[in-house]
Amino acid sequence: MPPTACASPRLLALLRTAPAIYCLCDPESIMLKNLRLPNTFVLLFSLLALIALATWLVPGGKYDTHMVNGKTLIDPSTFHYVTSNPQGIVALMMAPVRGFVEAALIIGFILIVGGAFAVLQKTEAIDAMIKSVARAHTHSSLVRAGIIPLFVTLFSLGGATFGMAEEAIPFVMIFIPLALALGYDSVVGVSIPFIGSQVGFAAAFLNPFNVGIAQGIAGVPLFSGIGFRLVAWLLATVVTIAFLSWYAARIKKNPMLSPTFEIDEEKRKNLKIDEFTSFTGMTTTHKAVLCMFLFTLIAMVVGVVKYSWYIEEIAALFLVMAILVGVVGKLSADSFVEAFMQGAKDLVTTALVIALARGTMILARDANIIDTMLNFLMPFVQSSHPIFAAHKMFVIQSVINFFIHSGSGQAALTMPIMAPLADLVGVTRQTAILAFQFGEFTTPMIPTSGITVGVLALARIPWATWAKWMIPLQLLYFVLALGLLALSCVINW
Repeated sequence: MPPTACASPRLLALLRTAPAIYCLCDPESIMLKNLRLPNTFVLLFSLLALIALATWLVPGGKYDTHMVNGKTLIDPSTFHYVTSNPQGIVALMMAPVRGFVEAALIIGFILIVGGAFAVLQKTEAIDAMIKSVARAHTHSSLVRAGIIPLFVTLFSLGGATFGMAEEAIPFVMIFIPLALALGYDSVVGVSIPFIGSQVGFAAAFLNPFNVGIAQGIAGVPLFSGIGFRLVAWLLATVVTIAFLSWYAARIKKNPMLSPTFEIDEEKRKNLKIDEFTSFTGMTTTHKAVLCMFLFTLIAMVVGVVKYSWYIEEIAALFLVMAILVGVVGKLSADSFVEAFMQGAKDLVTTALVIALARGTMILARDANIIDTMLNFLMPFVQSSHPIFAAHKMFVIQSVINFFIHSGSGQAALTMPIMAPLADLVGVTRQTAILAFQFGEFTTPMIPTSGITVGVLALARIPWATWAKWMIPLQLLYFVLALGLLALSCVINW
């Protein structure tokens, strides 16, 4: 139940004057009062400009590649400098357009799924579900205690098993209003599906897109070492649940502590909070629509795991869902089209943000500096003890993740180098793969990730605000990763 639903008149008065009170009571707010956070587009374009400048300073370099079992692998002994290709003002201006082209699949996916969810929203089945959960949340301590652990675990399992990543984006549109209805904030609504899936992806035990490919390249049995990875996944998920539960309880007790308080106040105006107390339950139509949605999710999991579906197939599945939901929800053709177009229109900004993020990688790639940066980092792995070497691998993979966010892409680029390097520094190849995986713990925070900036644009949360909130959780992930890598070296896993 949202805080305004059961608050006293005095508290309501405080909430109405919250921005002023917050600035007076919070020293950090006083310090930041005159500091305007940069717009996401400005931030990303500034990053584009910095990378373009770096292409004039960093020499070009390449590794030779060869084919092994149909896979393109890098030969770690063949790095050589090549003629650099500095990216000038024309390339800088073209990068967003080229980013739009190269990210066309995910952009098309987002627009179609956005339209499909708008149709789903038009049936009011989601509203009915949110009201039901909010009502149960008010009356049941079990529901109150279980919402965050349950959903974070489900999304984490998705990331750990079938590589759920972009697929979590649409769920933000469900969990933000649900979080607001329960008295939390947009940060909680974003974190449950987004961080849940991302932490599962980073600590995966069956993910074919990072674990499977990395093990294949490193020459270890496919999905071997699953026991230790299960422990790593469990610990990472528990840390995430504990942190989000603590934060959510803190925000529920004092909403003004939320970094998105003012944004959420605007969002709450559209929640029709008064309707929660008079809600009598879901209709048969609502239940049928939600069953259709559940069936779509099951079909998506089966398709990804068993039939190797990717973005095209998943987008088509959601398009089919939209049509069936429109029929089951008894929407007219005009209402269906209007809702679908509005949903796609609302995500145009998100699409442009993703295109800008992809442009950063295009500039670095076209300038031939990615391999140079990788070669520069490799000597730093050498260490007097395998534990320190594993830790350095993790740090290097985290740096590489800033530029390359594809799990399979990172595996193809780094594992041909990291695997033989692990042999030289006394680290097992399983540990080297784990260090590669843990590098993706930074994905929910970095501004070059199309998924991250896309989710934040969808939630209307400035990146700087989100990054500041993420710092404590990132530190927890960092410490957890160092501890697990040290343990893997001690037991010679």
